[in-house]
Amino acid sequence: MFPKVPDQHKPNKPMIPNGLGVFYVLVSTTYLFLIYFFDLIKSPNGVSAPLTLAACILFGGFMGLLDDWIDVKWRYKAFLPLIAAIPLVVFAFRLDLPLRTSITIPLIGIINFGLWYYFLIIPLLVTIVTNTVNQLGGLNGLETIPPAIVLLGLTLISGQYAVLLYAPLIIWLLLSAFNFLGKIFIGNTGSFSIGITLAAFAIITDLKSNLIISILPYILNSSLILLTYFFKRTKASVSFDGKKLSSDHVRSLVTLTTYHRPLTEKQTVLLISFLVAVTTLVAFFA
Repeated sequence: MFPKVPDQHKPNKPMIPNGLGVFYVLVSTTYLFLIYFFDLIKSPNGVSAPLTLAACILFGGFMGLLDDWIDVKWRYKAFLPLIAAIPLVVFAFRLDLPLRTSITIPLIGIINFGLWYYFLIIPLLVTIVTNTVNQLGGLNGLETIPPAIVLLGLTLISGQYAVLLYAPLIIWLLLSAFNFLGKIFIGNTGSFSIGITLAAFAIITDLKSNLIISILPYILNSSLILLTYFFKRTKASVSFDGKKLSSDHVRSLVTLTTYHRPLTEKQTVLLISFLVAVTTLVAFFA
């Protein structure tokens, strides 16, 4: 049913089914529609948190599926998440809570953006989070385990809104287990939809500052990738000797962790996941 692609970091490069992130999209949106139908989350001022989150996940899945089909160039897909920000802008604007236009930025403090929050900050947050999550991948489990950690952290501190993530978290954990074992790939369908899930849920629940702290390793990874590309016109890459990964440069989080220090694929993924767990724990107590 699913197209197969080679697992580049396994001996003999076995063919693995790709694009199974579509199951996350289908299960999550169906679950959110049911929450809306049974009115499990009250909708103040006529806005619905379940429908807003479902719309964002659906667009994330569509965007990823489109990229899996026709390999959209980065200069285009980097800005596609702006469309997914539209239901979030409507949600936040109609909710009309002044305190929600503020964001606590680490080491700086609370900044109230006023109207700029709706038309600049929300689109920027969705775009940045979605793309940074999508950029951290390439190894079995790397696209699924760190987002699962962040998703779990947000669920634990979101109060009554936690019910929105019960099914998405369960299906994502299942996909993470199979992905880590090298049985499946989630594809861009999965990475884009989970990235938009994190951004949308943080905006809906007003956990924006917690999300920013949680994804600091993602931001570091994207910063390294973009800086080396724009200034050196080079891309990150790792060498694989059949057992371990290694790198002779620092151009991403993966190359940073394997820089002159060979690690197995699983060791690399677990180390990066540990970094995300640390920042998520900090965000939990923030």
